[in-house]
Amino acid sequence: MTDSPATTTVRPDGRAPHALRPVAIEPGAAPYAEGSALVSFGDTRVLCAASVETALPRWLRGAGRGWVTAEYAMLPRATSERTPRESSRGRVGGRTHEIQRLIGRSLRAVIDLEGLGEQAITVDCDVLQADGGTRTASITGAFVALSLALDTMVARGLVARRPRLAPVAAVSVGVIDGVPCLDLCYAEDVRAETDMNVVMARDGRFVEVQGTAEGAPFSRAELDELLDLAAAGCRSLFAAQADALQGGGGER
Repeated sequence: MTDSPATTTVRPDGRAPHALRPVAIEPGAAPYAEGSALVSFGDTRVLCAASVETALPRWLRGAGRGWVTAEYAMLPRATSERTPRESSRGRVGGRTHEIQRLIGRSLRAVIDLEGLGEQAITVDCDVLQADGGTRTASITGAFVALSLALDTMVARGLVARRPRLAPVAAVSVGVIDGVPCLDLCYAEDVRAETDMNVVMARDGRFVEVQGTAEGAPFSRAELDELLDLAAAGCRSLFAAQADALQGGGGER
């Protein structure tokens, strides 16, 4: 899987295989939330809002530590055709359940839960527009929302000092026409020979890797190549997060 003249691929938006879509992160997009961010990966747009709550899950009460969780939803017209709200069906679908658990795990992996005290933070990730990569955009924006929520907790005296929080970001990678590509849009995702979602902490360690061969199995060497591509993409996302937080989103 190399980008050579014999294996080049034309991406729908003309990007190079190793290029991210245009990334934008707007902090404070939901002003009533303790922390929020509107994140865009190309035409994918997700509103992330972090809410601080004093009610903990019953199994955590009295444990001396807090909790961070997430909820994920897609607006009915986030896609080209209307998708009924899951609330109208009376239950959360399996895909939604899987994604919101992934977001929550990713955030808990990089925060000091004991530093929260017995308080919980819920990060709601609502997809306004979907063009592939909604879960990776959600994780990237959720970190910014969570970081801002911690600042609010300090300002309100809810914690004595800011809990440690290390940056975390996520991006998709895949193989299109034999070429490894970064940050797949929907048109690429549906025809990828291999697709993968990679969640990474800023120190280079991986939080989660979700990889699937849609056609032939992939080799260890191909896996390493995709992980290297994802790591490079995440490093660019860390820079975008830091810019959005104006230097306030680093590990503390």
